[in-house]
Amino acid sequence: MATFELYRRSTIGMCLTETLDEMVSSGTLSPELAIQVLVQFDKSMTDALENQVKSKVNIKGHLHTYRFCDNVWTFILTDASFKNEETTEQVGKVKIVACDSKLLSQ
Repeated sequence: MATFELYRRSTIGMCLTETLDEMVSSGTLSPELAIQVLVQFDKSMTDALENQVKSKVNIKGHLHTYRFCDNVWTFILTDASFKNEETTEQVGKVKIVACDSKLLSQ
């Protein structure tokens, strides 16, 4: 299964990377094993979001910036609202990165 490395920049991904770096620096973990852990993290996040998340969210906001580069869309929204069936959340600024999942099968 091919994956994107998008989720490594999430809070949990950055915490995992920091922890693995500390373990490699202290000699607790080999660099090769740390890389394998990150690859498994990418696969697990992709699988979990694809198969376990069933809710849908509507996003509205003011488009501040957009970019399309190397088949990756990046949107920066200001004054965004995320609305699902139960609740609405207001966010001052949000960055959305979207990749074409068809690229994973190549």
